[in-house]
Amino acid sequence: MMKKLEQFDRLVEAFGKIPGVGKKSAIKYAYYVALQDPFFGLNLAHTIENSIQNLKHCIICSGISQNEICDICSDINRNSSIICVVESPKDILTIEDSNSFDGLYFVFNDINSVGNLKDMISKFNSKELIFAFSPSINSDGIMLYIEDQLKELGISFTKIAQGIPTGVSLENVDMLSLTKAIKDRKEL
Repeated sequence: MMKKLEQFDRLVEAFGKIPGVGKKSAIKYAYYVALQDPFFGLNLAHTIENSIQNLKHCIICSGISQNEICDICSDINRNSSIICVVESPKDILTIEDSNSFDGLYFVFNDINSVGNLKDMISKFNSKELIFAFSPSINSDGIMLYIEDQLKELGISFTKIAQGIPTGVSLENVDMLSLTKAIKDRKEL
């Protein structure tokens, strides 16, 4: 009878706590880093430790940074007249990967963020806020709240377009996306 593998089980449990990682993947990862490629496992552990010690939130936008102020907020070549408001620092990485936006960002965490957003708009003399939230009733409510709180600043408010992804047939599109695509249609 095989004795319980406490260390291995703890490692599997740790990997299993990562969002999106199920039991089978957690076992596969644990085996890989502990036994199949322990050098990689040690390197991964060291990289994680360094990241925890050195990464922080930017004091201006709340994005991911290695310094008090992130590279985007400190870049004088960015278009500071436009701020893209996102739900998570991960959203900034996604938009940056698209190379479709050259403005600034702001991560809206909670209602207390409105004051920080107002300060950022004033600091950079911004003229437009683009909301890049996942479509939901809650997101619509947050956008309306922010717009109401900042309307005296005289800036314009926009949101990213939503609709049907390229290459997806209508039968595979959820009803909310289809409804928004029809409602927000554009003239040819």
